[in-house]
Amino acid sequence: MNLYGLVGHPVGHSLSPVLHNWGFARQRLSAVYEAWDVAPEDLPAWVEAMRRVPLRGASVTIPHKESVLPLLDALTPLARRVGAVNTLFWRENALTGDNTDFAGCLHALRGKVPAAALVLGAGGVARAVLAGLEQTGIRDILVAARSPDKAAPLARDFPCRLIPWEDRTAALAAPGQGLVVNATPLGMRGPLAGQSPFADEDWPVAISPEATACDTVYIPRETHFLRQARARGWRAVDGLAFFLAQGLAQFRLWTGLDLPLDEAERVLAKACR
Repeated sequence: MNLYGLVGHPVGHSLSPVLHNWGFARQRLSAVYEAWDVAPEDLPAWVEAMRRVPLRGASVTIPHKESVLPLLDALTPLARRVGAVNTLFWRENALTGDNTDFAGCLHALRGKVPAAALVLGAGGVARAVLAGLEQTGIRDILVAARSPDKAAPLARDFPCRLIPWEDRTAALAAPGQGLVVNATPLGMRGPLAGQSPFADEDWPVAISPEATACDTVYIPRETHFLRQARARGWRAVDGLAFFLAQGLAQFRLWTGLDLPLDEAERVLAKACR
């Protein structure tokens, strides 16, 4: 029985065990996927335990996507470019980090490239989103984060401009703004449930049918952020699309096998309900 799993803090909200255990069963693989709630101070010991068990692969979620980097033997070029890791796998004998959140971002956009974008947040997910937007060729990318110190490296690593968190509402309403991405945990089930980066009255009417609000939170699937956007005519892309694409990319990396997108989406949608 091959062992895989998720490391984060917290992990109780994650649908990764649902997705991957369904995938293992569907492909008739002798494997199981578990979830481990690991506090930040215990991450180095957990990585050493992964080496000893050994785990065949692991998903990494908040708050470990950046702090795990120095604990690994190698990074893929993409993970190095993003500066954050959400997937661990073995390449020969080297514990290697990769980033499939990048694939999640591109899938969520689905080829719709606006002239300007606003990204909220400065963590590992925000870094993957910025790397994805860089690939699309968007020229005007603004980033607003509650922690200026954490956001500062983003302007060094990606073609974006930082704005104060207090200016996010004005940026949302700016002419030409065609995409806003919530890469913060605001709205996630738990203490942050029901919250949004914006007040209801902050949302302008969508400037075009292609104006898109994308949430990276997927539990709950319908966040307050997305309800606000839909009410003002914005196209809403929920976090499940983001999560599904990155999860299928992980499964492919670990097993070399693909899972059918439509079936996987039905499994996760049922779990969300």
